Amino acid sequence: MESQLVEHKKSFGKEVIISLVAFANSDGGKVIVGIDDNKGIVCGVEVGPETLQRYLNEIKVATYPQLLPKTRIDEEGEKHLLVFEVGEYPVKPVAYKNRYYKRVHNSNHLLTLEEIVDLQQQSLSISYDAYPSPNTLSELNKGLIEEFFKRVNSRGRVVLRDDLLTNLVKLKLVRDGKITHAANLLFGDPDFAIRIGRFKSEATIIDDNVVKGPLFLVVDEAMTFIKKHINLAYHFDGSIQRKERWQYPLEALRELLLNCIVHRDYKNFSDIVIKIFDNRIVFTNPGRLYGKLCLVDLERDDYVSSIRNRLLAEAFYLTGDIEKYGTGFVRIREFLQEYPEIALIVEEIGDFFKVELRITEEVTPHVTPHVTPHVTPHVTPHVTPHVTPHVIKLLETLDKPLGRRDLQEKLGLRDREHFRSNYLQPALREGLIVMSKPDNPRAVDQKYSITESGRNCLAAEKRKGV
Repeated sequence: MESQLVEHKKSFGKEVIISLVAFANSDGGKVIVGIDDNKGIVCGVEVGPETLQRYLNEIKVATYPQLLPKTRIDEEGEKHLLVFEVGEYPVKPVAYKNRYYKRVHNSNHLLTLEEIVDLQQQSLSISYDAYPSPNTLSELNKGLIEEFFKRVNSRGRVVLRDDLLTNLVKLKLVRDGKITHAANLLFGDPDFAIRIGRFKSEATIIDDNVVKGPLFLVVDEAMTFIKKHINLAYHFDGSIQRKERWQYPLEALRELLLNCIVHRDYKNFSDIVIKIFDNRIVFTNPGRLYGKLCLVDLERDDYVSSIRNRLLAEAFYLTGDIEKYGTGFVRIREFLQEYPEIALIVEEIGDFFKVELRITEEVTPHVTPHVTPHVTPHVTPHVTPHVTPHVIKLLETLDKPLGRRDLQEKLGLRDREHFRSNYLQPALREGLIVMSKPDNPRAVDQKYSITESGRNCLAAEKRKGV
């Protein structure tokens, strides 16, 4: 069966080489020649004394950097199979006759120009923000840079006691006498903006603001606008001082805002967009997840972050805005533990990354004489999972543990990404299903089973229909 790591071909030809290139640009894989995957039969191939060497020469000539896959001859009954295997290539991207491919699920996709650039940067360990900017040092805000140094020194993660230029060189914000994109983004006048709106509906906007300027300043300005448009409740817990509870945890909102700024794709000139509705707040920024990071990885506490803009991440780490690399979504989930009524929804749409905090149910306020009368506090004694009709259909198919392919087949779905985003991930997120191998989400033999919560959810849906 073909997969992310395996391809079947009836005979050797350019499609074999393209698959090897796609594997080399992804996680590696193997091509087995002599299997007609369309018919599901082993047809075998003719193997002579020079066959392997001739094919290896064809692969070598057609690829750059040149691929030299491992090869072997397997026997299936009386028939011969040729197996070509490559690992992930250390210097990417690899090309087949000046065209670049990657492996997506069980097929090969032509890389876009942006993807080619990203692969080059990843393999060379160079991020976009480290490249020289056309702007000059004199165009940066000197007062802002000095304020940045003061904040860095107050945090104690590094000591910057030299002159301005030396400190900027230490942080790699100036290289070979030129400022980097990161320096211009942090302290210059970058042509990027954060658009924030308060919406009554998708078509009705109540208030909006465009936050533009040095990234070192925009976080606080954006947070001020967001706080203006979300609810704040006060209550007393028996002590003298009143307690405040925002509609959403401010720490999570700040973390999501920083995530947009640090991880966005600055080669894309679209703006970061934040939409605030009555029952949800949505962050959308240009740039899908970077490197090998997948949506499902963000659900784990041990995920390994891939950083698109390393100098920006380092700058916000030194000021204390980022606590630790690669822990953003771990911290967000921790902040949301005291907000059980809020669901965290993460998606990739086109070339954009989208995160939504949604209040999943109407909350009955626990009103006491001490509560500020004009504010509705969000206090939830009980949470009902946010279940869509898609998720219900998925749960109904799980009469036994099933793999992804089996589930898609039973649901009549061809688009794997649609299945993952609208069926699988919401069910996993709400704890309605579990993986047989949670420590290895990409396992080929991964299966999904319904949980007790999932059964209760199905029972509740059936009662509604009675």
